[in-house]
Amino acid sequence: MSLDKATVARVATLARIKVPDEELDKMVREISGIMTWIEQLREVDTTGIAPMTSVVEHVLNQRADQINDGGYADDVTRNAADRVQLGDGAFFVVPKVIE
Repeated sequence: MSLDKATVARVATLARIKVPDEELDKMVREISGIMTWIEQLREVDTTGIAPMTSVVEHVLNQRADQINDGGYADDVTRNAADRVQLGDGAFFVVPKVIE
């Protein structure tokens, strides 16, 4: 695919990239080469080949889904500046947010 200077300048403007006029010829050659390479890749027959997300097939480690009832309120609130002990649990004291 061949591009011209006007197209490259327009793309640079849309991408908000400042390209000096003396650099446009170089950019035209580079981008045209990239587009030609992309066209070559499109010619490759990939029917029956699953898309790849990684070159390494792997399965993530998963932990067992176990219920944890907590029960560590005293340990968690031990260093709190203000805390309230109610029944079996301890709670943080926070300032009132809604009036």
